[in-house]
Amino acid sequence: MAQYAYNKLSSLSFGGSQHIQVQEIVPFNTTKGSLKLHLLHGNLDIWVKEAKNLPNMDMFHKSLGSMLKLPGKAASKLDGPKITSDPYVTISVCGAVVGRTFVISNSEDPVWMQHFYVPVAHYVAEVHFVVKDNDIVGSQLIGAVGIPTEQIISGKKVEGSFPILNASGKPCKQGAELSISIQYTPIEKVNLYQNGVGSGSDYYGVPGTYFPLRMGGNVILYQDAHVHDNSLPNLELDCELKYEHGKCWYDIFYAIKQARRLVYITGWSVYHLVRLIRDKENAVDSVLGDLLKAKSQEGVRVLLLVWDDPTSRSILGYKTDGIMQTHDEETRRFFKHSSVQVLLCPRSAGKGHSWAKKQEVGTIYTHHQKTVIVDADAGQNKRKIIAFVGGLDLCLGRYDTPTHPIFRTLQTVHENDFHNPTFAGPAAGCPREPWHDLHCKIDSPAAYDILTNFEERWLKASKPRGLQKLKTSYDDALLKLERIPEILRMDDVPSLSKDHPESWHVQVFRSIDSSSVQGFPKDPKDATAKNLVCGKNVLIDMSIHTAYVKAIRSAQHFIYIENQYFLGSSYNWSSFTDVGANNLIPMEIALKITSKIRANERFSVYILIPMWPEGIPTSTAIQRILFWQNKTMQMMYETIYKALVEVGLENKYEPQDYLNFFCLGNREVEDLNGTPNLGNSSAANSPPALTRKNRRFMIYVHSKGMIVDDEYVILGSANINQRSMEGTRDTEIAMGAYQPRHTWATRHSNPRGQVHGYRMSLWVEHTGTLEECFKQPKSLECMRRLRTIGEINWRQFVSDEVSKMKGHLLKYPVEVDRTGKVKAIAGCETFPDVGGIIVGSFTAIQENLTI
Repeated sequence: MAQYAYNKLSSLSFGGSQHIQVQEIVPFNTTKGSLKLHLLHGNLDIWVKEAKNLPNMDMFHKSLGSMLKLPGKAASKLDGPKITSDPYVTISVCGAVVGRTFVISNSEDPVWMQHFYVPVAHYVAEVHFVVKDNDIVGSQLIGAVGIPTEQIISGKKVEGSFPILNASGKPCKQGAELSISIQYTPIEKVNLYQNGVGSGSDYYGVPGTYFPLRMGGNVILYQDAHVHDNSLPNLELDCELKYEHGKCWYDIFYAIKQARRLVYITGWSVYHLVRLIRDKENAVDSVLGDLLKAKSQEGVRVLLLVWDDPTSRSILGYKTDGIMQTHDEETRRFFKHSSVQVLLCPRSAGKGHSWAKKQEVGTIYTHHQKTVIVDADAGQNKRKIIAFVGGLDLCLGRYDTPTHPIFRTLQTVHENDFHNPTFAGPAAGCPREPWHDLHCKIDSPAAYDILTNFEERWLKASKPRGLQKLKTSYDDALLKLERIPEILRMDDVPSLSKDHPESWHVQVFRSIDSSSVQGFPKDPKDATAKNLVCGKNVLIDMSIHTAYVKAIRSAQHFIYIENQYFLGSSYNWSSFTDVGANNLIPMEIALKITSKIRANERFSVYILIPMWPEGIPTSTAIQRILFWQNKTMQMMYETIYKALVEVGLENKYEPQDYLNFFCLGNREVEDLNGTPNLGNSSAANSPPALTRKNRRFMIYVHSKGMIVDDEYVILGSANINQRSMEGTRDTEIAMGAYQPRHTWATRHSNPRGQVHGYRMSLWVEHTGTLEECFKQPKSLECMRRLRTIGEINWRQFVSDEVSKMKGHLLKYPVEVDRTGKVKAIAGCETFPDVGGIIVGSFTAIQENLTI
């Protein structure tokens, strides 16, 4: 989402999400004596079975009869069932909650028999099982059980009933105990992670997810909204194939145009005035709103499920654009008298949450998925479902090409499509904010899973509530595909064999909870069967996080990430360890590198992020995000340095030989005709004036993707932060895919399939060159070469002399010394032209909105 609004929204925050508590600090010791820290990197197999003799924590459990001092028989008639505790258990590692049971109401002897298979990457002395009493608002601590890691580090199962201790170190009640079992398996003993991402004939995708792996489809990978013909070099692949550069918005336009039955769209923002095709050689009338109206008039069912920005409203004729400027109300009004159905969907909390919690969720968090689902030709007079998924919303500011112009298209391609929220005031004559993104088209049985996601969300959002029950319902708007013989069922869609060189296996992942979908089990006891996680009054699908962790652990050679944000694993930061950014991704990457260092093997990680989060870089919220990002970088580099010291290689190699961060930027020399200079009234040293003078600006990296070993790709809407990974904040969708003919396990050498071609094409876009070492991304030569390119380009970007840049790849502007310390570059502590401390700053109270 547009992070620049966070500083405006932060005053509305009611604190961190409590759907699934992310932090659980036990305020007392559960084990006598000092305990040694151990690294748990692998999986915990846990059963929480039952508890006995829990205390009654309900302050109002006294019977009405006793309060009124009525005679015994009269009191017994007024008494109902005994009211007592509503217990549940959280499992915490290093203060981070990694599991939570469902609540059992009104029981002092609850039986859960609930199983957890939890990935861990933590330095920890003790695993805590915290027993709590659920209340309408918050909860009460009953007691805790601590299992020292020294008892499980060997892999031995620890099983039994353990006393539940309180702050005094004694049982919270005589006979109170918790029955559990816990067993640790280190990562090197888990076969799933040993031979690459998609290895073996019996491989069935990422386990523990809502949607299974779907085999035998086709995928097209896109970079940016459009790629002009012949603008990027041809790339040779294996099996005498060539990599073809897709045209994302062009393909979306024609997919919608050719639909006969349905067009379903989800978006953080969908703007009816956006033009999808803008190149001269394919000039057509491609305004999205007109296209969708035309399709609906043909009888196509057109449904739009758009996030309802709570700050944009139209009340009694008074209209507000909203802080996020998503144009949601404008789009709704445009389609109001057409057969296109627009459902503005607020991000709502589930039942049973406090008023404050509902306000927080509805105001702060968003529906962030971006999908387009249509029916397409399947041959033999049949239709099938295809889907587009990724980071691109169909709205203003998103159309761009690999050249990423900043001035020269302001009066042509980007006329009436200026977007740059960096400037607080008038921005006439300023550079546009170039937009780099990743997206994909799924022509596979997995497209039906993306359709299922839409249907589940639509049914939930369209359910009448309150006064809405008096209005027309939308719940019958969805087409019932089983009644349309023309559309193939998922199992009937023709598929390619796994041996076909262009075959893909695809799996769909989500971050979402039961307050946003209909179809999750009503009984939380059934959550495990659907691979869902229990939260407070919600069930949660966290499979995007599961997919990232699995892919990183399975990586053998290199990882390439492009993401709008990169922060997490706060439990291992040097400070602010309790902020709640507990996703495992940064720590898993750091530990992957250290394991390769100890094995004396090469491994490289390249991470591309924006120069700063979208918005005003001097603002409190943006500075805080940069601060968290810097803490994440620091933790990773220090972890790598310690491994180098451990094996005696600290003088031969440095942390940046294994991990580097990059960003993108562009400069344009003024053309002969000059750039229209509109409204140059700002002060000479203001950000608008400086960007005009120096003719430079960052290219905003909005991508949300990862490539592993040139064999596996994850693309979607999810950022690498807690908002996107937790499942109870922003709703997200992603896909993971690979070609079975083009894996290390199949070829026993560097794969040269479409995933390889995609990475190479992205690197050509970013560097402006195609070098032989790019084919060996794990090599030290390649790592150092890209770093050198980035450093050269950075010097050109910050130079007083304006010159055309051959490539856009910049080394992220921080200094990382040989010991892994991250600090500002001397003389370049703030971002050029626009200001803002590059390493970020922390002021005011701690919160977890920006994580």
